[in-house]
Amino acid sequence: MLNAWEGRGEEATVEQWARQVTTVRVIGTGAMGRGIAQLAAAGGLTVELADIRLEAVVAATEYIGGMFDKLVRKGRMTAEEAEAAKGRLRPVGEPLTPFQDCDLVVEAVREDIDTKRELFRSLEKVCPKHTVLVTNTSSLPVTAIAAALDDPSRVAGLHFFNPVPLMRLVEVIPGARTAEWIPDALVELVRRLGHEPVIAPDAPGFLVNHAGRGLVTEALQILSEGIAEPVDIDRIARDVLGLKMGPCELLDLTGLDVSHPVMESIWTGFYTEPRFRPSRIGRARMEAGLYGRKTGEGFYKYVDGAKQEPPEVTVPAVEPRPVWVHGDVREELGALLSTAGVDVESGEGPSADAVVLVAPFGQSTVAAAEGLPLERTLGVDPLGGFFTRLTVAVHPGVDRDAGRAGLAALAATGRAVTVVRDAPATVAQRLVTSIVNVGCGIAEQRLALPRDIDTAVRLGLGYPRGPLEWGDHESAGRVLRILRGLHEATGDPRYRPSGWLAERAALALPLTESGTAPDDLTS
Repeated sequence: MLNAWEGRGEEATVEQWARQVTTVRVIGTGAMGRGIAQLAAAGGLTVELADIRLEAVVAATEYIGGMFDKLVRKGRMTAEEAEAAKGRLRPVGEPLTPFQDCDLVVEAVREDIDTKRELFRSLEKVCPKHTVLVTNTSSLPVTAIAAALDDPSRVAGLHFFNPVPLMRLVEVIPGARTAEWIPDALVELVRRLGHEPVIAPDAPGFLVNHAGRGLVTEALQILSEGIAEPVDIDRIARDVLGLKMGPCELLDLTGLDVSHPVMESIWTGFYTEPRFRPSRIGRARMEAGLYGRKTGEGFYKYVDGAKQEPPEVTVPAVEPRPVWVHGDVREELGALLSTAGVDVESGEGPSADAVVLVAPFGQSTVAAAEGLPLERTLGVDPLGGFFTRLTVAVHPGVDRDAGRAGLAALAATGRAVTVVRDAPATVAQRLVTSIVNVGCGIAEQRLALPRDIDTAVRLGLGYPRGPLEWGDHESAGRVLRILRGLHEATGDPRYRPSGWLAERAALALPLTESGTAPDDLTS
């Protein structure tokens, strides 16, 4: 039991507290505040709307009412439900308007720590003692905000994502001194409102933005090495990895004026951890005003809001040549090429005229290591099983005619083909292993439970799998092999494998399970 209702003399469990909450005050009526208010009113709570500008409160009340009307027209809400939800909206004006029976305050003002601290100091003086105070900050430390209060134990983070009614994920963030019962109580309340909560650490980026560094920072690293163009990276991310949006598209959507400072904040917040290292490309483009959609140009150009994407690669017509496939994928890739009418050699080695295709995981020197003809050898990424887009890796020593013949053979399969520069691992391999490694690092530091890491990434970032689930899908041993290959070839500490990954690969344990901890033997 917990004394959640201090001043009322009532005790409650966290579940009872969540069910008994009736009134929430939302302070700040911008996009986030409006979304939170809409969700709470639709979920049966009385919502007090507050803002330092009275006209903003009036506009927000009208806007949210209009959203309920739109849901009725779409058949997602009955007229009666909409009218009831509107009736639960209560414009109160000033944020510190006297509180009557408010169980929860959600702050959604501008992302400035001094502004938030001043507001919470004032709230502490006027709010009933039983009122829980939460901040919707997306990046500021909850502990630092709460430190301004005499009693920081009543403060926690409740990070919604925009648009709030559609984005089901909510990060529940306890500060260092948050009362032990509050995070669990907020988890239950979020579930009551129909959203999915995860407990996130009060660490740079919390959980979603922290985990998201794996994709975008590695994409920028690939760009900085001249391995592929933005459109190449995005097409591979969509078609091979199954992402809804490629990393460069994503950066254009959020805007580099927003995304790059977040990258630098997380990097410095973890004391320049190499896995989170931002790119010179991001800063240069931000300073040039190439933010993305909002400025009409970023990694792509936009005309009337529509992205201008370059056409697919043109495959030149060349004289066909036989193909010889090396390694474990010989049967799979050979069958695909044979079905397309390509002459696939079956001998133990290639003929004098054959184009050689190799498909390694995390290795760029297969031709030299295996004694294959360097000038006739191309790489093909095996990640994804050759079902969608084929990624062809070209090294500087390949003969151009042989390279074109190999490209034509692969294009004959009917698959889209992307041509990139050869590197210690292909684009898809680097992106997915970075995603997995960052997720494993979060688990290793015990910042979040494996299930919360995966849930947060799937719902908050829209990935087809969470990072730990993805690592199990590709196999921890394979991910480890690719990372070690990258680390050895480049010497870059950003590729050092997480201890969580290396240990579980060695023990043949799933990445998604915590396994036995020391406390399990003594409790």
